[in-house]
Amino acid sequence: MCVSYFCPSTYFLEPPYKIKLNMDEMNFIPILVASLIPMTVGFAYYHKKTVGSAWMESLGKTEEELQEGFNMALVTIVGLVMSFLMAFLINALVEISHRDINDAGELIFASDYNFGHGAFHGLLYGLLFAMPILVTNGMYERKSWKNIFINVGYWLITISLMSGLMDAWN
Repeated sequence: MCVSYFCPSTYFLEPPYKIKLNMDEMNFIPILVASLIPMTVGFAYYHKKTVGSAWMESLGKTEEELQEGFNMALVTIVGLVMSFLMAFLINALVEISHRDINDAGELIFASDYNFGHGAFHGLLYGLLFAMPILVTNGMYERKSWKNIFINVGYWLITISLMSGLMDAWN
């Protein structure tokens, strides 16, 4: 007998047990609110009184050099669109993490919707998905380890907060 997540045949070989997301049931308000988290966290995290000075030092840049040719409107708009896409995916992952199949083959929903549970899953998403991408890109771009870990820290915090918010909201 299989136990939920440890039985691949439950998900892949028996068609009645497919887990689907229903767009009609998706709540877009937490997705929109979570889309603001990367910008809000980034403002605090990369401020020169927190990690910002170390981040600039790790890039070998001054504040003036970073301002040259910087289009704040474009960066803000593109950043919000990318944050929305990420929040949409995180919301789908949160929803999927609460679905399971009992021994009778019925789709059930777990009842542990709370901030801590979501933040833990967000931390896992960050460690297992975002961190490998950031480390690999940082190494190819020849960034310092200090810079890479500063950026990884930002995304671990951000994704954890986004996931926690969406889990608690549902």
